[in-house]
Amino acid sequence: MAKTFEKERKRIAKKKGGKIEALHANSRNAKRLHTAVIRDDRLKALAAARKKQDKPLIRRTRFFLEAARENELKPLDEAAIQAKILEFVGQHNEEYEEIKKTRRAGRPPSTREDLLKMAIEALETEHKNGFYLPDLSSEKNLEMLERWDGSNWAFLTNVTWVKISADGTTKPSSFPPQGL
Repeated sequence: MAKTFEKERKRIAKKKGGKIEALHANSRNAKRLHTAVIRDDRLKALAAARKKQDKPLIRRTRFFLEAARENELKPLDEAAIQAKILEFVGQHNEEYEEIKKTRRAGRPPSTREDLLKMAIEALETEHKNGFYLPDLSSEKNLEMLERWDGSNWAFLTNVTWVKISADGTTKPSSFPPQGL
């Protein structure tokens, strides 16, 4: 059961002097319990929305952590980082081309095709303006990434982040990203 509901239930039980057998439907205590249930549901929905919003960044971090592990957690040079960025940016290209190829002539694009096209364009624009990723050129940062459990959002604030543009310009950045 949810936290707020349990607290309210205990508070009411303590006031009543034992177990809660029955409450009148319109009593103050019933309204307090109802409000607590609504609050718990709202907090659960907000947590689920936040988790869904964080997924792309966590997926991105996992991708670059795997790239660092392939390099035995040694700092990557600029060319290797750019190659990994291009690999990440082009991850949807094959699926997009396959969907585009299977579509009959004269038919409008499917929803999935439109979503893939938008994702590809967004990643390419971000790469041009500055791609947001953990700093893979720092050994200390790679050690921090290695300690990350793969899902904990809060731990990623300890990692140094950078924005690397297509022309190779590297700028320090902060976590969480703004407008990503």
